[in-house]
Amino acid sequence: MFVAGEDHGRGILIDTTKLATPRVDTDRIRVAVGELLAAIGEDPLREGLRETPNRVAQSYSEFFAGLGVDPLEHLQDVVAIGSASGTAMAVPFTGLGDLVLLREIEFRSMCEHHLLPFVGVAHLAYRPKDRLVGLGRLARVVDTLAARPQLQERLTEQIADALETGLAPSGVFVMLEATHLCLAARGTRQARSTTVTTAARGSLREASARTEIIAMIGLPRG
Repeated sequence: MFVAGEDHGRGILIDTTKLATPRVDTDRIRVAVGELLAAIGEDPLREGLRETPNRVAQSYSEFFAGLGVDPLEHLQDVVAIGSASGTAMAVPFTGLGDLVLLREIEFRSMCEHHLLPFVGVAHLAYRPKDRLVGLGRLARVVDTLAARPQLQERLTEQIADALETGLAPSGVFVMLEATHLCLAARGTRQARSTTVTTAARGSLREASARTEIIAMIGLPRG
């Protein structure tokens, strides 16, 4: 079994600026933000707001850097298990502890309903069949799919689908825990609430497997 993702209590966070060339139209965003500021009764040219359209355009180019990027690109460089077939390097696999679990992959995404961020951690588990992938690649899959307008429920399912398609494992399990600014800062203002979503594929759909993985996710660090 492999349990990873902790670094002195901190999770893994990928720099989205390195994912891909931004595909958003920053010029249109600048104009739109200026109009938004005027619409709420502000002067977009006053000191303090003059550079706001530029800052928002830059931040949106990072928030939405995953648009148009195929997450499966991160799962192409695999290691074959116990076979020299194909171009992947073959390594022996004893089958001892046949589960790969990566905990606490930090992510942030943008809720498509209110265009407010939600942030949290992802826990990914898969039971390899004939291929493995570097742990950093799993984090990049999460970040690519999170870097677009999203719903947490859909993001969870998309991550599971990507792992199932890209790695062809016997089972996949994904859990996301996140805090939503649209819930924390508006409406009912539940600042301390978190949303948990799960998705499972193949052999990890079994209740016993899910229970075991959830227990491992909660194991103490160190």
